[in-house]
Amino acid sequence: MDAVLPVTVISILLGALIAVIVFGNYFRKRRSEVQSIATSEVLHANQKPSKPPQPASKKSHSKPHTHAADKDANKRHHPLDVNTLKGHSDSVTGLCFSSDGHSLATACGDGIVRVFKLDDASSKSFKFLRINLPAGCHPMAVAFSDDSSSLVVATHNLSGSSLYMYGEEKPKAVGETKQQPKLPLPEIKWEHHKVHDKRAILTLVGTTATYGSADGSTILASSSEGTDIILWHGKTGKNLGNVDTNQLKNNMATISPNGRFIAAAAFTADVKVWEVVYSKDGSVKEVLRVMQLKGHKSAVTWLCFAPDSEKIITASKDGSIRIWNINVRYHLDEDPKTLKVFPIPLHDSSGTTLQYDRLSISPDGRILAATHGSTLQWLCAETGQVLDTADKAHDGDITDIAWAPRTIPIGDKQALVLATASVDKKVKLWKAPPNPS
Repeated sequence: MDAVLPVTVISILLGALIAVIVFGNYFRKRRSEVQSIATSEVLHANQKPSKPPQPASKKSHSKPHTHAADKDANKRHHPLDVNTLKGHSDSVTGLCFSSDGHSLATACGDGIVRVFKLDDASSKSFKFLRINLPAGCHPMAVAFSDDSSSLVVATHNLSGSSLYMYGEEKPKAVGETKQQPKLPLPEIKWEHHKVHDKRAILTLVGTTATYGSADGSTILASSSEGTDIILWHGKTGKNLGNVDTNQLKNNMATISPNGRFIAAAAFTADVKVWEVVYSKDGSVKEVLRVMQLKGHKSAVTWLCFAPDSEKIITASKDGSIRIWNINVRYHLDEDPKTLKVFPIPLHDSSGTTLQYDRLSISPDGRILAATHGSTLQWLCAETGQVLDTADKAHDGDITDIAWAPRTIPIGDKQALVLATASVDKKVKLWKAPPNPS
């Protein structure tokens, strides 16, 4: 009995110890579970106030709106950038202002010619007339004929170049109504095909013939990528004469504002000039070669006439701009004179002079606009000084430029406006920089 008692006591003590250990582990486990649940609830409770950031996330959704607003502001990245005409779905290949400056025609690679009404160059939207060309025709250039309701379009396809003159039929008066009649759609008044054989038309320029006995008709000059230039009567489409530069290929050709001279920049450094001779009845009698501008050391890339038709401005690959006086007695063998020579003030990063692709002079004769690739410059025509530069005027190469022939409204002001077209599917309007003193 005495030996059994200690064993029993030891067993009870061991059992109690085991029970304490087991129950201690159980209670510690339960406590940790309770603490974890409490911690989870506290964290969950603390997360509820963090939901207010949701409005912040909503604000983040408004960022695209803010970004869009910034993007709209950045579109006019240059102080002279007034507006952008959108809606073209392909490269814009040519443009032209009407004689009153209130209509701007654009030729687009999508086969559509658009005529925008520029009542205010700063407007947010513009009304425009849409002209769908015949299937397969790719417009290369446009020129107004007579007025803003008549338009000549130069096109090209596999069979060659064509000219189409679109005009509006005046609505027949049916009686006076309060409602304004809809403008009639333009229709083809005349057309010519294979006008330069299978060669593409490079330039098409029109003007009102006012020199000498000219009758005030619109005449147009088209030049091909070959060597030929053709003179056309705007209203009738009659061929008024052909000339040939005989210089391997043409770069471009244009006609003086008064309709007296035709000048061409071609493969060589010389510029050839022809005179349009008018009969007493105002019609074109003949086209005669009368002078040659010699002085550049390399090919002339572009030229334009001064508004008075007595001077020509040329840009050459030799890195210079020349202003020529062509108001000379050429019939007495008097040669045209170089009035001024300016270095082209445009250089690449290495300092190499870049050539100008296009030139256009303002209607007051004071500002010369010039382009190279996507760069646009304004120069003082008197001194050659750079007035302003837009390094990336477009997102691609500039294809055409033209000044409005007179000031047009920009908001509540009037200003000289330059239009530029590009492969980036846009047409931009720019106000002229301040006139040099």
